[in-house]
Amino acid sequence: MTRSARILLVDDEVSIQRAVAPLLRAREYDVDVAGTGGEALNVLHTRPPDLIVLDLGLPDIEGTEVTRRIRGASAVPIVVLSARGSEADKVAALDLGADDYVTKPFGPEELLARIRVALRRVFSADEAQTGRLEAGDLTIDYDRRRVLRGADEFRLTPKEFELLALLARSADRVLTHRAILKAIWGANAIDQPEHLWVLVAQLRKKIEPDPSHPRYLLSEPWVGYRFATEPAEA
Repeated sequence: MTRSARILLVDDEVSIQRAVAPLLRAREYDVDVAGTGGEALNVLHTRPPDLIVLDLGLPDIEGTEVTRRIRGASAVPIVVLSARGSEADKVAALDLGADDYVTKPFGPEELLARIRVALRRVFSADEAQTGRLEAGDLTIDYDRRRVLRGADEFRLTPKEFELLALLARSADRVLTHRAILKAIWGANAIDQPEHLWVLVAQLRKKIEPDPSHPRYLLSEPWVGYRFATEPAEA
């Protein structure tokens, strides 16, 4: 990064503001704080952030509606930080365009790691421009439809490559089961998750060093999958 990333923290809880804002500033991020959805949308236009940390329980506008409005104007990464931990809340936020979801109470290092991952998409556009992605020893060549781990090339079926490319183009973001099913099999398949489970298992057997402990194709239980560019921190 050539400059400090600007992060907008949107949360009406003073305790969260006092805990998270100093944490981010200590890591040399430039931090703005908003206590309402209206303030957040105003800052989005007057002082555009590189990333937004967003609570769902705001006093004026529901956080999912704030997410929808942000996505109507910007592709800025959104990391939801919320006490709502149900599957339905996570799926709703991710389907509306959030990049990640952290449940309160949270570990500071986990939150910082999720932020670093989300910011990587903002500050590293070169891989997308070249049509290649390299993560660890895995290389995905979108133009030639080739996948290699080290010097070994994998023979993927068209559907396997389509799934891998879809996840990798949204690297480090969670894609919901419904979003993946719709993208690969069409709207009529969104209630048939078994197709996805089988395809993920096939793909893991081919590209993962240890399919039983995935390094690249990670599950978000009951929500979806993400392609990880770095190993998960212990």
